[in-house]
Amino acid sequence: MKSSLSDTIWLSEKRKNLLLLLVEGPRNIDQIKASLNVTSKAMMPQIKILKEQDMIIQNENDEYELSDVGRIIVKNMSPLLKTLEVIEENREYWATRDLTAIPEPLAYRLGELGQCMLIEPDLNHMFDLPVEFTENLTRSKDVKMFASYFHPLYPELFSEIIEKGIKFELILTDSVLERMKNDCLEQLRSLASSKNTELHICDDSIKLTTISVTERFTYICLFNKDGRYDHTKLMSFDDSARIWGDELFSYYQKQSRQLKDI
Repeated sequence: MKSSLSDTIWLSEKRKNLLLLLVEGPRNIDQIKASLNVTSKAMMPQIKILKEQDMIIQNENDEYELSDVGRIIVKNMSPLLKTLEVIEENREYWATRDLTAIPEPLAYRLGELGQCMLIEPDLNHMFDLPVEFTENLTRSKDVKMFASYFHPLYPELFSEIIEKGIKFELILTDSVLERMKNDCLEQLRSLASSKNTELHICDDSIKLTTISVTERFTYICLFNKDGRYDHTKLMSFDDSARIWGDELFSYYQKQSRQLKDI
């Protein structure tokens, strides 16, 4: 009796890895051995099972490739595996976050964040911006940023972005706008009048702490489930993360209003 397709995929790392490898195209046994670091003796029984389940076929060049059914199955299992990898890599972070700031369609695509760097607070530099963030931000050509809290180094950072002629789209909450009006009015006016900058304002009900997206990276910080900001951020340089982050920024930009002058 054949095993279920679910058991065929999930009960063997070798079978799962082979299916994911064949998404890239046909492979002969030597290429499979090299890519998966396995022996023929270990792999051939797994290949036999996948052929019996009609998930892979052997073509006329003696290469193995996904069948039509196999291609459909693997295309649907890939997002789940990517999501599991993202959450597993920083499980405690995701388990303690308030995820309501991420709209449902994007939450289901969390795997697109790819390999994330967890940036945790350093007690000796608690009020500094992470160097990984600032160095990459100021080297970028196109910056999109949302901020729901005022950081004392933001005015200086915003001024540097303007001076470098970087295309800058910035969303601030009403309370951050008021804080900047009181503490750094001239920098705020420079932002509003900069030809390379679009300044947008939204209300304070949004539960996202911050997100920055450039052509280089995506940087995100979420409140924890108690509604507190604990200075812990995630940063990803994957292309898929940039696309994901861009969509999240656009989601909040649509809920904001453009501010052209102060």
